Amino acid sequence: MATSPTERDPLIKKPQAQANAEIAEADVKRRLGPLEISAANRRGILAGLWLATFLGSLNLTLVPTMMPSISSEFQKFNQASWLGTAYLLATCTFTPLYGRLCNVMGRRGANHTAIIFAAVGTIGCGLSRNMESLILARFIAGIGGGGIFTTSTIIVSDMYTLRDRGLVQGLASCFNGLGMGLGGPFGGIITDWLGWRAAFLLQIPLYAAAFFLTSYNIRYVTPGKSKSTKEVLKRIDYFGSLTLLISVGSLLVFLSTKYNESLPWSDARVIAPLVLAIVFFFCFLGVEIFIAPEPVMAPSMLRQKIPVLVSLSNFLVAACNFSITYFFPMWFQVVTLESASTAGLHLMPNSVSMSTGSMFAGWMMHRTGRYKKINLIFGIFPFVGAVLISLMREDSGPIQSWLSIIPLGFGNAVVLQTMLIALLAYLPESHMAVGTGFGQLFRGIGQVGGVAISSAIFQSRLDTELRKRIRTPDAEELILKIRQSSAFIRTLLPEQQRAARDSYAIGLKTVYIFAACSTFLAYCVRLPIPDQDLDKAHAKQRRVSAPPNTLTDGQNTNTSTPGASASSSSTPPDSPSENEDDAPTRPGHKHRRRLSTYESADGFMDLESDRIGGSARMVPRSADAN
Repeated sequence: MATSPTERDPLIKKPQAQANAEIAEADVKRRLGPLEISAANRRGILAGLWLATFLGSLNLTLVPTMMPSISSEFQKFNQASWLGTAYLLATCTFTPLYGRLCNVMGRRGANHTAIIFAAVGTIGCGLSRNMESLILARFIAGIGGGGIFTTSTIIVSDMYTLRDRGLVQGLASCFNGLGMGLGGPFGGIITDWLGWRAAFLLQIPLYAAAFFLTSYNIRYVTPGKSKSTKEVLKRIDYFGSLTLLISVGSLLVFLSTKYNESLPWSDARVIAPLVLAIVFFFCFLGVEIFIAPEPVMAPSMLRQKIPVLVSLSNFLVAACNFSITYFFPMWFQVVTLESASTAGLHLMPNSVSMSTGSMFAGWMMHRTGRYKKINLIFGIFPFVGAVLISLMREDSGPIQSWLSIIPLGFGNAVVLQTMLIALLAYLPESHMAVGTGFGQLFRGIGQVGGVAISSAIFQSRLDTELRKRIRTPDAEELILKIRQSSAFIRTLLPEQQRAARDSYAIGLKTVYIFAACSTFLAYCVRLPIPDQDLDKAHAKQRRVSAPPNTLTDGQNTNTSTPGASASSSSTPPDSPSENEDDAPTRPGHKHRRRLSTYESADGFMDLESDRIGGSARMVPRSADAN
C-alpha cells in the first residue's frame, strides 16, 4: 500500500540510482586511508599477511626432505629436482605482475589472487597421481607464493611510514625465516607419520584462515581509480610474462641436460633449449621496451642508478642464499653421513639468524632513520659466512659445522631489509607497488639462477672428480648412479664410498666458493647507493604532488587537479619525479600506449586517458636533469 507524501518529503525526488551513487560516494569518503586505520585493524591485516607469508616460505623448503618418498612412489627420481625448480620458476616469472595488480585490482584483490593460486596449487600437489601433475601443481603454487610476498610488502608499506616500515618488515621476516626453517623438518616428520600428501593438504585450513583475515580487515582506501575485471585483464603483460617464462625455463632445461645428464654440446637436447633461452630473452626485452602497454619490468627504472643497483644486489644475494640453502645440508648427508633430518636441522641456525637480522635492521632503521651505515658494516657478514662454510672439513667440530652459517643468514637479512627501504626511499610513493615488483623480479631470477647455476657447477665438478677417482670397468654406470642419488653412496664398498664422499666434498666446496663470490660482488654493487634521511625522503616528494580528491576501496582513485605538477627543478636531485614525462603521440598512431607505472591522484598519470599519462618507458624529468 503506497503512502501519501508528507510536508517533510522533498518536492523533487532524485532518481534512485543517483541517490544510491551519492550514498556510496559518501560512504567511500568516510572510509579511512591506510595510515588512519585502527591498531586492531592493522593487527588483523598483519595476522593474515604473515600467516600467508609463513606458508609461502614453508613451501620453498618443504620438498627436498620429501623427494625420496615422492620419487620412490612415482619411480621418477630424474624429475624430482623439478619439484623445487618449478616453484621457483613460477615465483620468478609471475611475481612482478603483482605490483601491477595491486594498482589495478586493489591490495585486497591482488593478495587474494595470490592466496588462491597458492592454495589451489597446494591442493593439486596433495592430490597428484603422477610426477608431471605434481610438477604442474608446484608451478601453480609458485604463482601464488611469489605474489604473497610482494602483496604483503606493498600492504605493509601502505600502513606504515617509511621509518617504521623497516621494523615491521623485520617482524614479517621472522615468519619468513620460521617458514623456511621449519619446511624441511615439517616435511620429513609429516611424511614419516602421515605420508607426503598430508604435508600439502594440512596447509589448506591455514590458507583459508589467511584469506578470511585479509578479506575482513583490508578495508582501507588508497588514491586511484577502480577498474572492471575486463580492464584488469586487458592491462596484464601476458607476452612479457610468457617470454620471460620460456627464456628462464629453457635456460633451466639447458643447464639440466648439459650438466645434470652430462650430454655433449652437439646434442640437440642441449643446443635447442640454449638457443630458445637466448631468443626469448631478447623477445622479452623487445616486448618490455616496445610493445607491452604496462610492462612487468618498467624500462624507466633500468635507466635509474638506484633501482638498477638494488636489483643487482637482490639478484646476487638471492643467488648466494639459495646456493647455500640447497647445498649446505648435502654436506652433512653425504660427506659426514648424517641422517637426512639431522642434515636439515643444520639450516635452523640460518633461519634464526635471518629472523634476528631482519628485526635488527628494522629496529636500527627505526631508531636512526638511516640505512647506509648498517648496510656497510653487516653487509660483509655473508661473505665471511660463505668463506667459513667453504673451509669446512669432514672432521670440523660442531662450532664450525653448526655456527658458520649464522653470519651469512644475519648479514643477508640486513641487506635485503635495507635495500628494500633504500629503493622505497628513492622512488616516489606513487611508484611503490611497481618498484617493489621490479626489485622482486631480480630477486626471483636470482633464486632460480642460484639453484640452477650452483647445480650446474656442482654436477660438473662432481663428474670431473669422480672420473679421477673411480676407474673400474663399470665406472660409467657407477658414476651416473652416484650423481643421481646421494643415498646410493651408503651402499658402496668402503673404497668406492671414500672416493664418492671426497668428490662430493670438492664439488660442494666449489658451490660455496661461488656463493662467496656472489655475495662479495653484491657488497661492491651496493657501495654507490647513497644514504637518505627516512623522515625526509618522501616529504620532499610530496611537495610536488597534488592531494587526491576521491578514494575507492583498495584501489587508486583518481582525479586530477590541473596544474598539480611541479616543475622538475622542485624535485630532489637524488629521486625521480613523481610525474613522468608526457611523451607526445607518435605520427601515424591513433593514440599513445598507456605506459604508466602507477595510477596517480593527478591527471598527469591517469591511465584511463589515451591523450595524457606518465610513461614507464621515459626517464623522469629529474633523471634527465641529472
